[in-house]
Amino acid sequence: MTEFENSPEPADDAGDTGAPDQETRTWSMILHLSLLSGLIVPMAGLIVPIVIYFIKKDSIPGLVPHGNVVFNWMISALIYAVVSAILAIILIGFLLLAVLAILAIVFPIIGALKASEGQVWPYPLSIPIFK
Repeated sequence: MTEFENSPEPADDAGDTGAPDQETRTWSMILHLSLLSGLIVPMAGLIVPIVIYFIKKDSIPGLVPHGNVVFNWMISALIYAVVSAILAIILIGFLLLAVLAILAIVFPIIGALKASEGQVWPYPLSIPIFK
């Protein structure tokens, strides 16, 4: 009977080690998807990720690389939007803004899916400011 009593304990320990990992995955996924909050409330896509990051970064250290990816994309997208707006004078900027709008939806979704698998996915075309 002691063998059966001992066997659940390692399983419980394994479950305990999986809990922080699952929490990291969940908050990383939320961080990526928070970029899309700007579709519902203007400017929320810029504010919500920053708030989530600063609230959770100390309690969930695994969130830091995801925060770097998200912040790199936020800055890169802003730079691309300004350049595209300037290029709208010669009409090509409108096409670039449309492509940027699509990427601003697709990249956070892919990043969230990868985060749910425990991977850090650097967004393509993102300028690596934070490492």
